[in-house]
Amino acid sequence: MSDSRPNPVVKRGNDIEYDAVGAAAGMKKGVLISDADGAPNFAIRRFVLDAGAEVPKHTNEVEHEQHVLSGTYVVGIGDEEYEVGAGDSLFIPAGVVHWYRNESDDEGSFLCAVPNGDDEIVLAEDADEPLK
Repeated sequence: MSDSRPNPVVKRGNDIEYDAVGAAAGMKKGVLISDADGAPNFAIRRFVLDAGAEVPKHTNEVEHEQHVLSGTYVVGIGDEEYEVGAGDSLFIPAGVVHWYRNESDDEGSFLCAVPNGDDEIVLAEDADEPLK
């Protein structure tokens, strides 16, 4: 009888590649663990918000669980804005409009866990145009 469990994975921080997020000037994303690594259910990504970065209002088809690693920045969720900092955690339900604004002089960063699978990201101002 074969074991169908996924293999453990250890990735070193220096091995993570960060890419610019298209419609979000000043934001970079690194995929830490995902289905490409054999993780069956969730992906963990690390995002970096440069000082002065703004991410436009958008929605996602999937929920987000986030944990702030560094810096202080503003997160808009629905009709509310929250100033968050290192150690804070957030839950953003699927389909809820949200955005980010780093008004500080320092970069901010956060971990974001999402379910594996497709996630269409749509700019709130242009519901027909997915965020790349």
